[in-house]
Amino acid sequence: MRLDGARMDLIKKIWTARKLILVVLIPLSLLPLPLIHPCSESSCAYVLIVTAVYWVSEAVPLGAAALVPAFLYPLFGVLKSSEVASEYFKDTTLLLMGVICLAASIEKWNLHKRIALRMVMIAGAKPGMLVLGFMCCTVFLSMWLSNTSTTAMVMPIAEAVLQQLICTGIADSLEDSLTVDTQDEESDKEENQELSKNHLQLLDRKHNENHEVCILNEELNGLTLKPGFGPEFSKESNGNLPEAPVSIPAPPKKPKKQRDSLYPTKRDHMICKCLSLSITYAATIGGLITITGTSTNLIFAEQFNNRYPEAKVINFGTWFIFSLPIALIMLMLTWIWLHCLFLGCNFRETCSLSKKRKTRRELLSEKRIQEEYQKLGPISYPEVVTGIFFILMTVLWFTREPGFVPGWTSLFEKKGYRTDATVSVLLGFILFLIPARKPWPSAFSSESKGDDDDEEEEDPLAPMITWKDFQRLMPWEIVILVGGGYALAAGCKVSGLSVWIGRQLEPMSGLPPWAVILLTCLLVSAVTEFASNPATLTVFLPILSALSETLHMNPLHTLIPATMCVSFGVMLPVGNPPNAIVFSYGHVQISDMVKAGFGVNLIGVFVVMLAIMTWGEPLFNLSEFPTWALMRNVTGSL
Repeated sequence: MRLDGARMDLIKKIWTARKLILVVLIPLSLLPLPLIHPCSESSCAYVLIVTAVYWVSEAVPLGAAALVPAFLYPLFGVLKSSEVASEYFKDTTLLLMGVICLAASIEKWNLHKRIALRMVMIAGAKPGMLVLGFMCCTVFLSMWLSNTSTTAMVMPIAEAVLQQLICTGIADSLEDSLTVDTQDEESDKEENQELSKNHLQLLDRKHNENHEVCILNEELNGLTLKPGFGPEFSKESNGNLPEAPVSIPAPPKKPKKQRDSLYPTKRDHMICKCLSLSITYAATIGGLITITGTSTNLIFAEQFNNRYPEAKVINFGTWFIFSLPIALIMLMLTWIWLHCLFLGCNFRETCSLSKKRKTRRELLSEKRIQEEYQKLGPISYPEVVTGIFFILMTVLWFTREPGFVPGWTSLFEKKGYRTDATVSVLLGFILFLIPARKPWPSAFSSESKGDDDDEEEEDPLAPMITWKDFQRLMPWEIVILVGGGYALAAGCKVSGLSVWIGRQLEPMSGLPPWAVILLTCLLVSAVTEFASNPATLTVFLPILSALSETLHMNPLHTLIPATMCVSFGVMLPVGNPPNAIVFSYGHVQISDMVKAGFGVNLIGVFVVMLAIMTWGEPLFNLSEFPTWALMRNVTGSL
């Protein structure tokens, strides 16, 4: 017994220290690779495998694991320390910083909440339309904010609506039970009145005719008598029947309704599940639309531009044109899938906009949303400024190099100096300068006063955002993670590892392009369920680039589907942070996420395949092997 206990303690200690053991054993077990084969390819492969295992297992934080190439590449002679350091801060980092400045202003002045509540008010409180309204506003916000921030912002609003729905359902059930009790009491009163009336008639006739009393007594012997009437009646002798009181049990009352869970009905629980899951899926869909919508899009854009610098095909406009139809189709199909899974297929009942068909709970839910919107008050000056900057940034991104007409960059003599990051950083910098108060007095607008107003009175030139606001939202871990991916890609390029990997994948040259794309989508979607999205994409991008070059396919044929599908880790709470946020509210179980997420995964893979085989081909010229990829292939082989 003591030996068994000691073994169990040892196993527990090993399990507790499993991450530390993994961190130490993985580099040591793989060390023979660069020692037995001392060449650049094997050294780079060693660094790549160690970093990938750290990322997938999350034995160390993602940002810390991304620093592994910074010291292993110089130690093994793959890259100089200065060369590795330059990979950790790129153009996309500046792009992200400018977007975070705008996001900080949006969240600080509650513009995101105003947009979300307004869109939900337009959709209405019918379950189907309510879910669709929350999905639309979540998709829109997730285009510009991070998926995690969007989910963390929208879920409290949805939770307030769901709690109102639950409370109203409980009130309705209590009213139903009270109505049943009231009806029972009224029926009892009617019976008592009838009995008392017969009793009075009996007593009156007793003084006149004894024979009639006996007959009535026999008839009343089988009736239900109240305690007040029983004793009085037993004191009266009928002359024929014994003077024994007759005790007859009262009829049972109808049982009251009792709730077995936190939800009034099973349908209410289904509505909570559907709305909760719809928000995390909508945040994922919205992040696909823009280059800055999620970190994986930024990783793809920077690695692609670094590997193929002559390819001027990926920018904000082209990515938006390609991914917007994908998001719209996925939004509708995901809404239909969740509706059928949790709310049934009766869309007429759950999506009707007619006021005559609205229930009491739906009206109260609409009232609750309107109250939340009214708490925001009239639109303020900082919200207007933020909205103007939001629109201005989007317009400048679209018109920089639209492709079909000359963009505003053509006004400058030197070409190629201005990027999307230039616009982002410029407008973000201006937000640190513009005062948050109106430069002119306004007599007709009354702004809410509070602690912020007191601070503004002390500093009337307080800017729209401060460095603390920016620092609170800036995801430095993602910045370092993206930099680690750039460093790995640079090492694979310099050492020739990417060319070696491409040669090993030559047996796949017999597969048609659609089969290669489908295998890529399914493989990436499966891996990302258990590993972080940025880490998964960072590992797969160099491999898929080498595969495309070997098969003489346009690299975008595999890179774009992989970038899209890596965001479809929606089946488990650990798949991505929005899933964990929604799961923490307690409305859904893991089985619900697996069922719903599996359908969303299939929808995503289908829509991405459809997009890359249809409108993606003319947009990115995917039907032929491009010259920029051919130049990269020839240069790499040399």
